[in-house]
Amino acid sequence: MGYINIALDGPSGVGKSTIAKALAGRLGFTYIDTGAMYRTLAVYFLRCGINTDDEEAVCSVLSSCSIDTGYEDGQQQMYLNGENVTSLLRTEEVSRAASVTSQYKKVREKLLDIQRSMAAYRNAIMDGRDIGTVILPDAQLKVYVTARPEVRAKRRYDQLLMQGKLCGATLSSIEEDMRERDYRDSHRENAPLMKAEDAVLLDTSDLTEEEALEAIINMLKERKLI
Repeated sequence: MGYINIALDGPSGVGKSTIAKALAGRLGFTYIDTGAMYRTLAVYFLRCGINTDDEEAVCSVLSSCSIDTGYEDGQQQMYLNGENVTSLLRTEEVSRAASVTSQYKKVREKLLDIQRSMAAYRNAIMDGRDIGTVILPDAQLKVYVTARPEVRAKRRYDQLLMQGKLCGATLSSIEEDMRERDYRDSHRENAPLMKAEDAVLLDTSDLTEEEALEAIINMLKERKLI
């Protein structure tokens, strides 16, 4: 059958990464977090003091940074110019910067070949905004994961609270940021967030992580992929 690729798309805060990691562990597949790649670039832009709304300024420094991925204890690690920056990727500041700069064509082009090559020679699960529509259009299973905005905001708030990374953010400010991010992601010119025509819709609003995981495993079984 060859290698199996699973594409999970959807807005932020729906649990894509959590589901993808758990699914990869269950199936023995490689989990590829494309969002972490954009966040790694965002760390670089912020360190350079660049206004991330300035596309020309952002793209002007792309050639001076390199990103690499690695795995430690089965967890994807992100390296920026040789430095492991994985622990820096989940702050709200980096999230906002990544959402803005991921709209830029040259930023996406820098990562596209890396992402495709990572999935070409292995059984892989990849999550993001345009996996099924752009990066892995031939994935054997595409799932568009969604959830109600207030549910997503509460999940994100609880995650930041547990990690000690709230940094003054409130539940309402997180929900507002998510709605703005959704608008940017779905209205951007380059590879906007959208459900692929052949993707299965999965609403996780009222599902536990295990229930969402089982739903996708059942999809794979129905297609005789596992």
